[in-house]
Amino acid sequence: MRFLRRNADDTATTETPESGVELAEPLDRARTAGKGKATPKRREAQNRRSGPVPPPPRTQREAFKRMRGNKVSKEERRAAATERRQRMMAGEDKYLLPRDRGPVKAYIRDLVDSRRNLMGLFMPLAVLVFVALLTPSLAVQRYATLATTFMLIAMVIEGLVLGRIVTRKVRAKFPTEPIKGISIGWYSFIRASQLRRLRVPKPRVKPGEAIK
Repeated sequence: MRFLRRNADDTATTETPESGVELAEPLDRARTAGKGKATPKRREAQNRRSGPVPPPPRTQREAFKRMRGNKVSKEERRAAATERRQRMMAGEDKYLLPRDRGPVKAYIRDLVDSRRNLMGLFMPLAVLVFVALLTPSLAVQRYATLATTFMLIAMVIEGLVLGRIVTRKVRAKFPTEPIKGISIGWYSFIRASQLRRLRVPKPRVKPGEAIK
């Protein structure tokens, strides 16, 4: 019998309205309806995907992370690093290391930089001792070792005295700040043991200048 051999297309397209089933969709699926609006430009689409402009970085670590995430040229990275270095040497607080930030640390640096310290000769003394140990003369080595020992003892005594002086002045200047004597003394010692031209940030007071 012929009606038993109907294929799937015949069953899909010969449904009658009496059965309550709507007619099948047109077979032409390549034809799509219009969007009803203009296609956005490429720049507008990129701005929409990127979102709002982020705020400027608050710390140096955040700036490094952003630089790593964004592809920039070597010249731009060098220029940014040079600018950060200059601002750090100038003493701008947000570009300093965490250990150097704050008005307390700035005041300590001014106190240390206003003094002429024997500890500033620590690095030249270390170089002198190294050169003396390379000489074949035992007498030179003996005198160099003896002089170095006395210098180190004098530096330690000066560091202790400097730490007490700086701690007393910092507590008088900032009575509401939590001041730890050991931390202040160590920070003062490290600052004083560096050569003046190598200190970071650069000294902003001259030796002998009075600090209030």
